[in-house]
Amino acid sequence: MKRRDLLTAAGLGALAPAALAAPALAQSAPTVRWRLTASVPKVLDAIFGANELVAKYVSEATDGRFTIQPFAAGEIVPGLQALDAVQNGTVEVAQTPLYYYTGKDPTFACFTTMPFGLNARQQNAWFYHGGGRELQNEFLAGYNLVGFLGGNTGTQMGGWFRKEVKTLEDFKGLKFRIGGIAGQVVAKLGVVPQQIAPSDIYPSLEKGTIDACEWVGPYDDEKLGFVKVAPYYYYPGWWDGGPTMNVVVNKAKWDELPKAYQAIFEAATAYANADMLAKYDAFNPAALRRLVAQGAQLRPFPPEFLDASYKAANELYAEISAKNAIFKKVMDALIAFRNDEYLWWQVGEYPYDSYMIRARQRG
Repeated sequence: MKRRDLLTAAGLGALAPAALAAPALAQSAPTVRWRLTASVPKVLDAIFGANELVAKYVSEATDGRFTIQPFAAGEIVPGLQALDAVQNGTVEVAQTPLYYYTGKDPTFACFTTMPFGLNARQQNAWFYHGGGRELQNEFLAGYNLVGFLGGNTGTQMGGWFRKEVKTLEDFKGLKFRIGGIAGQVVAKLGVVPQQIAPSDIYPSLEKGTIDACEWVGPYDDEKLGFVKVAPYYYYPGWWDGGPTMNVVVNKAKWDELPKAYQAIFEAATAYANADMLAKYDAFNPAALRRLVAQGAQLRPFPPEFLDASYKAANELYAEISAKNAIFKKVMDALIAFRNDEYLWWQVGEYPYDSYMIRARQRG
């Protein structure tokens, strides 16, 4: 063999391993650029940060061929219009609690959280293994959307009140910023619910436009400064037992993605979902201590308020179910799943946590 032939053969031999090692995805992957709009400002880093995590892992897993650019509320559209922006194709994806859109259909709320519904672990279990995902996407298909879990805060606080509330009578006429379908529940008790975007809550509370507000819990509430204008901090947030931050994608855009990109996106949202809950569990204790040091006065909701709210919630579900077959189908499935879950919880989780709380208090 001539020297030139030897060099050519050697060159091809050297290149062959690299060519064989190149993943199939890298050889045929298209370039995809998506924009994501969120319903929260960037200062709420645990929630908005989930979008940055999704963008990071999607980009890294595709060698930068599939990128997602996250935008905070108001940078493209207002926070309460995020779903509409995906539906009409202004952006490809949004991170937004679906219960913001109960004005379109109360069924939306079922896939974020319902008053006296599922806690965070139960919400995940229902979505991934209890039929929740299938029910959600069956419903969202009517809006040209596909849905994913994008985070959870865990059980939230009951909110900040300018004045102490001790009886059911104290709630009547109270102007209360409260999200989702819970507003319809407390309205039955004489509360005047207000749905206000996160960036507008503090000024409304400071000016006295509202008397009380709920947001998430200590880690976020500290950032938003509510303790400065409403010192009474109530618990628990019975309307937010396990609220999901939903991720919705324009269905046409989703269907255009290669299967590999779809798998990467879904894996990234699942990681972000778990990471957000872990952050809140890790950061809330220290934030609560700081808020108490700043003057927050912790108060449990009066038992009569909880009992009246539970009764009102069940009445509302029956009323909506009588008029909305889709809501009834989803809510019946959710309640059946919740009831089965608590068969286990009362044997496993609840006794253990109850004992540990008592043991810690004894020292």
